Amino acid sequence: MADALLEMRNITKVYPNGVVANQNVHFSLYDGEIHAVAGENGAGKSTLMKMMFGMEEPSEGDIYLRGNKVKLHTPQDAIALGIGMVHQHFMLVNSFTVAENMVLGMEPKKGIAIDYREAVRLTKEYSAKYNLQVDPAEKVENLSVGMKQKVEILKALVRGARILILDEPTAVLTPQETEELFGQLKLLKESGHTVVFISHKLKEVKAICDRITIMRSGRTEGIFDISEVSEQEISRLMVGRDVVLKYEKTSRQPGEKVLQIDDFTCSTKQGKPILSRIRLSIRKGEIVGIAGVEGNGQSQLVEAVTGRLEGDSGTVEVNGTAVGKLDIEAIRGLGVSYIPEDRMRQGTAREASILDNLISTRYKHKEWSRFGWLKRTKMMRLTESQIADFQIKTSGPTQEIGMLSGGNMQKVVVARESSTDPQLLIAEQPTRGVDVGAAQLIHRKLLELRSSGCAILLISADLNEILELSDSLLVMYEGEIVAHFDKPSEITEQELGLYMLGIKRQDEVRGAVND
Repeated sequence: MADALLEMRNITKVYPNGVVANQNVHFSLYDGEIHAVAGENGAGKSTLMKMMFGMEEPSEGDIYLRGNKVKLHTPQDAIALGIGMVHQHFMLVNSFTVAENMVLGMEPKKGIAIDYREAVRLTKEYSAKYNLQVDPAEKVENLSVGMKQKVEILKALVRGARILILDEPTAVLTPQETEELFGQLKLLKESGHTVVFISHKLKEVKAICDRITIMRSGRTEGIFDISEVSEQEISRLMVGRDVVLKYEKTSRQPGEKVLQIDDFTCSTKQGKPILSRIRLSIRKGEIVGIAGVEGNGQSQLVEAVTGRLEGDSGTVEVNGTAVGKLDIEAIRGLGVSYIPEDRMRQGTAREASILDNLISTRYKHKEWSRFGWLKRTKMMRLTESQIADFQIKTSGPTQEIGMLSGGNMQKVVVARESSTDPQLLIAEQPTRGVDVGAAQLIHRKLLELRSSGCAILLISADLNEILELSDSLLVMYEGEIVAHFDKPSEITEQELGLYMLGIKRQDEVRGAVND
């Protein structure tokens, strides 16, 4: 094998609080390869990539680029050496055009003003060179998720990246967009670029990557040619046990309606439709899935159900009570639980402990407090049992939740929302960014709740997840329900993708699920 393009030797990272994120890790990249990095949440892969991109510095160990030892103190150091990173959550300015985003921080000047014409020329040049077609004059806020990702990749290439780190690049893409991205990555590879592909989607890892580094508990578990390991073997190496990727659901025996939405319509202040005549209902003991490319009204639908968005017309009712003018506490009093999409901003208080986060939705109840005094011993017992049940990797109940990996933070959120015997659970992207082992645990919890009679509204960009778990499935496009399927298991991901992209729609979508 040729000499490595980049090597990370004996990398150890210990944080000031004593948490060991990486321990004696070895990692190498070769010119012109697509190299996967896989591991369960908390395995240390994000920390390793942050060190490669200069966002963190190793406590011990060295990084070599083309045989020369390098020090990466900041992302600017990494960019100067030809290392770029596309984060899972895009770093774009929505109100700027594509061209303005492309040159942000390295703006071409004409006198003292920005040379916008040169920014457009540069965007067109790189767009053509790498076959990543974008419109330089379009505002980022008007772009699809797939198009935003192209802009992020081009931004890195314009800055001279020869090594490109992609963090969960297909998390919110349709099968068609994923296929297009893979074609573009293969072209980058052929032009001599090297790609680091961080993903939990093992089928995609097998399809696109040449080699894979598997991490577990902060260490390198092994480096393999992708042709030598199966998806099941990768899963076993990641989590230390066999992982079931399919589920046997008990036959559905739904009860009375819990959630009822009738002709709900909502527009912006400028009159642009956001949601148009949404009709659906969910009964006890069933999961209704919502599929759609991000930005097609799913978030607003969730806001309507959780009382944060009032419509122009129509109603949203939980157990016969309209939620439009209720506050969050009153809506929770109706038996509603909510797993939000953004665990950092909405799902957790990062500076608070795991215990405080777990009891944050129930501490006012008599069961948990008496005369204003919290029953801390009882709360500690609950927290310890949830940590054990959800296999949360932590030093204990009092650990600050912000110190956990993203996947373990998500487990805390799911534990909190599922442990209150909810009548309606809104699960918005419940397994985004979590490993296969954690996803399996969360899926089983959702199915347990379904069996116990909970009504579940599942919004997910993971098509395998939504097809496996849903009893019935709706597709949203531009704020409308464009398709409804009673037997999701019979639809292919490719066919679903056509509805999600607006290429297909059912001529007559039935008015409401279960009416």
